[in-house]
This record gives sequence, C-alpha cells and structure tokens, in this order.
Amino acid sequence: MAKKKFSIALHYQIIITLILGGFFGYLFPESTRYTNWVGEVFLRGLNMVIIPLILLSISTGVASVGSAGNLGRLGAKTMGYYLLSTLIAIVTGFVLVQTIRPGVGAELGFQVKADDIAVASQKFGDTLINIVPVNIFDSMVKGHMLSIIFFAVIFGYFITRVGEKQRVILTDFLNAALDVIMKITLFVIRFTPLGVFSISAKVIAQQIQMGNEISEVISRLGIYFVTVLFGLIIHGFITLPLMVSLLGRVNPFRHFKNMSVPILTAFSTSSSNATLPLSMEAVEDKDGVSNKIASFTLPLGATINMNGTALYECVAVMFIAQAYGVDLTMGQQLVVVFTALLAAIGSAGIPMAGLVMMAVVLNAVGLPLEGIGLILAVDRILDMFRTAINVYGDTCSAVIIARSEGEMLKI
Repeated sequence: MAKKKFSIALHYQIIITLILGGFFGYLFPESTRYTNWVGEVFLRGLNMVIIPLILLSISTGVASVGSAGNLGRLGAKTMGYYLLSTLIAIVTGFVLVQTIRPGVGAELGFQVKADDIAVASQKFGDTLINIVPVNIFDSMVKGHMLSIIFFAVIFGYFITRVGEKQRVILTDFLNAALDVIMKITLFVIRFTPLGVFSISAKVIAQQIQMGNEISEVISRLGIYFVTVLFGLIIHGFITLPLMVSLLGRVNPFRHFKNMSVPILTAFSTSSSNATLPLSMEAVEDKDGVSNKIASFTLPLGATINMNGTALYECVAVMFIAQAYGVDLTMGQQLVVVFTALLAAIGSAGIPMAGLVMMAVVLNAVGLPLEGIGLILAVDRILDMFRTAINVYGDTCSAVIIARSEGEMLKI
C-alpha cells in the first residue's frame, strides 16, 4: 500500500512563513540583506505576468460578453458595486474617527520626514482624460493600468465586430495565450511561501533599522492605529460578508476561506496588482466564477476598487486635522469623504500609493502636507492590512456580479 504523501495547504504555508519571517526580521534585522533577493524575485515574477494577464483576460472576457448592451450592463453593475462598497468603507472610517477622535492630544513632535512623498497634483478630470492612451505600448511599459484596461475593453469589444473567421482566430489565439500566462502564474504561485518569508522579514527589519521600535510607535500612535484597524476589521469581517450574503446570496465564510491565499499574499506584499494573478486563480477555480466575469471585475478592481485605502485616507486626514487642532466644517468634512473616494479610485495598486494620494485630500481641505509625517511611522504596517481588505473586496465583487448574472457558484 502506497504511503500517503504529507502536504501542508498553501494558505497554512503562507501563515507559517509570514510569522517566521517576522521573527527573523525582528531578531536578525541585519541578516535580512541575504534574504531580500528572494522576495524581490518573487514580486518580479508576479509583476512579470500582470500586464499580459490584464490585457489578455479583459480582452477575452469582453469578447465573450458579446453585445454592447451586455457589456454596458456588466460595467454598470461593477462600477455601481465599487462605488457603494468604497463609500460604505469611507463612512465607516469617518464615523469611527469622529467618535474615537484619536488626533486629540496627539504628540506633534513624533514625526517622520515625508520628503519622498510626491504631491499628487493631477486633477481628477486629467485622470479621466489620461485613461485614453496615446501609445498603448508606452502605457504597458510604464504600468498605466487604467489605460491598459481601457484598451483591452475596446479591443475585446471590437473583436466581436469583425468577421466570423477573424473573430474565431483572434479569440482562439487570445484564449491560448491566456492559458499560457495562467500556467506561468501557477508556477510563480508555488514560490509564494518563500517570497512571503523574505518580504515580511524585510518589512519588520526596516522598521527596526529606521528606529521605529514597535512598542514606542504603538504607545504614541496606538489610538490612531487601532482606529484604522478597527475600521478595516468592521469592513472586512462585517460589511463585505454581509454584501456577499445579501447581494450574492452565497456563503461568505466559504468564500473567505477560498480567498485565504490571495488575502495573505496581499497582506505580505502590500500590492493589489501583484496579488491579481492569485485572486483570479482562486476566484475561478475555488469559487467557480466564470473567466468572463473574473477577467473583467478583478483587474478593474485592483486598479480602482480600494475599500481599505479609502477608509484609511479618511481616518488619516481627520486624524491630522484633529492633531493640528483644525476644526473642519461640515462642508469640509464632506469634501474629505468625496475626495477620499476619488483618491482611492486614482490610487495605484502598489505599496504605499495611498500616502501619495493623501496629498490630494489634504490639499482639498487646506491641511499641511507635513501632517503625513505624523502617520508615516505606522503606515507600512497599516498598508498591509488595508491592501488585504482591498483584495478581499475585489473578490467579493466578482462573486456578487457573477451571481447577479445568474451564474451558479461552488460556494
């Protein structure tokens, strides 16, 4: 009788290596320079497949949707869900920060220089215009996701408008290429535990080397940290599961369990884009969402559906206002909510992008950009939590939209 091969589920491997990496970075911060290359190679492997995955998946997904009416209906549902879930997240953060008021009495002397944070001066109207690429190859090189998504949608739609022979050839070619990219993705995913170990060790080591002793940071920014974290917990463990249950009419606990690998990877990498290949694989294979829906909702969500980032930006800006003793009017508070919504949409799916976009919100209500230095010490850690919520929110959207289209899922 053959012996049963012992194996540990991938999400348990990730949890174990995440914890071990944290301990390694805390105990041996200087030694992480010998392991950093592992995480760098892992992230490069994920980033390598992002652009072709988005281009091919959206093109094939849109081509399979068919008519302009179907595409419009799917797009309206998706954007409607994104706006609703993001607005709920912002309101959750707003209520918490106004109730707890973590900025009152905060120590203004405890600041980190924010010299490397660029001022996001681009207007929202310019962002909309720049969605249309001048050169799609230049957009792919520079990673302009909204431009790539726009081109992929247009390309996929007009595949359905050419002759039968050309349509079949193009569809078969794109589907075959997408299969190859997914095979490469699955190969990269096998190295996730090693990548997570390296990245978590690097993050903790960086905090130690910057002089941010965890106990000191928590003692001075603890109330702010807990406020953001509490808001993310409410949104991730109450709001999103309720939406999956009520709007999607499926079991939210099974869905959450199925999404453990992309959620944990998002937590360790702090990148929605880098986690996209894993999210697509989990949603399609474990939840049973069709490629047509997953390939449309997830790449779009990784770019503009930032629930966690929106909540964080609202709390952070209100915290900075409270810390500086600025009493925002009701009109200014509404501007914070609205601008946080727009900033979250324009936020890139890369680590710490929320800090860059926060400059937009601060400028909108006349608060000093130096206020970013107040929260920079704990931002990298909070970035991990909010990215996990961002990615989880994207997967919830795929399930809800799939059910609204009449698909029968495995959950």
